Amino acid sequence: MDSLFPLPDRIELAAGAVLLPGAGLAEQALLVSALESVLALAPPRHMVTPGGQSMSVAMSNCGRLGWVSDRGGYRYQSTDPDTGLAWPAMPDCLARLARSAAARAGFEGFEPDACLISVYTPGARLSLHQDKDEENVAGHPLVSLSLGLGASFQLGGLARADKPLKVPLVHGDVLIWGGPSRLRYHGVAALPDGEHPMLGRRRVNLSFRKAG
Repeated sequence: MDSLFPLPDRIELAAGAVLLPGAGLAEQALLVSALESVLALAPPRHMVTPGGQSMSVAMSNCGRLGWVSDRGGYRYQSTDPDTGLAWPAMPDCLARLARSAAARAGFEGFEPDACLISVYTPGARLSLHQDKDEENVAGHPLVSLSLGLGASFQLGGLARADKPLKVPLVHGDVLIWGGPSRLRYHGVAALPDGEHPMLGRRRVNLSFRKAG
């Protein structure tokens, strides 16, 4: 049943942290098609942490740089370690959405060169962490597009012990955090089971970054 009251198109969660509900819905078919094309070239895989643990979330990348994790540490590199080939180019529709969303959140001029694609299946989760492997952490926001199953995003503070704000995210939502919120800890609670009409039993998060 649809709500009698429309959602606002911009919700400020904290200084520099903004939720744009449904910002990806207008072009959802194009975005999902672009996503599937990327994953066909660079299938998601369960990376290993430097400590040797396999991540519950499967990951891939597109763009000039891609984030990887293995026994050697966390880093960005221009090639897929599974194939030795360059990561797939970032589709124009994805880059355009990231730029537009960043501008709406107050971060004009954002030009992502990396997009980390995280594929969640029921039970997968992402523990609280900071994204700080980028060259200029303070200068650029993170832009996160949610597709598929809904999830509970955990937006913490600047210390790991800070109690996180629980932010429900559904298909088409875009979340941006930068400026004073750029180094907030964040994560995703275990994904509940479900079925999405476009993506099945998956939640896919596309995290756009300026890495280099």
